[in-house]
Amino acid sequence: MTNAHTAYREAGAHGATGVRLVVLMYEQMIQDLSKAAQAMDDKNIEYRTDRINHALDVLCVLEGTLDFERGGQVARNLEGFYKILRANLWKAQLHMSKEILIGQITDLFALREAWAEVDRASADLAPKPVPLTVVSSKAGSTVPIPNASSDERAPVTWKA
Repeated sequence: MTNAHTAYREAGAHGATGVRLVVLMYEQMIQDLSKAAQAMDDKNIEYRTDRINHALDVLCVLEGTLDFERGGQVARNLEGFYKILRANLWKAQLHMSKEILIGQITDLFALREAWAEVDRASADLAPKPVPLTVVSSKAGSTVPIPNASSDERAPVTWKA
């Protein structure tokens, strides 16, 4: 059974841009590592391991999406960050270090914010839907067609 938060995230992922999906993956890793840190406090080794492993799975997905040809230096920088993150997560698991996890959460949050800013900027630059209509040749009459942004009819008049 999924909780409301998971259902909300899944709904948000449908139809999301690539950048938005990256933001969601960072949020998932932050959530996983926060829960792992709490599990350390609770001395719940199984849950801690599960959450760190899940964060590592998400990290694998992010690594797999790196496009070095188009991404250039940014992709190489992210690859380096991901390698360090992976090593630190293994180190946190091995040494049961909440401090290492908190440091990784902080780094992930900063990177998530950078991606969220890119997402916001992309949304601002995206073309806005424009209502489309067709009119008859008779001056003042209209024939509505579906609006480009919805199934509603958006009549306008065209004067010959």
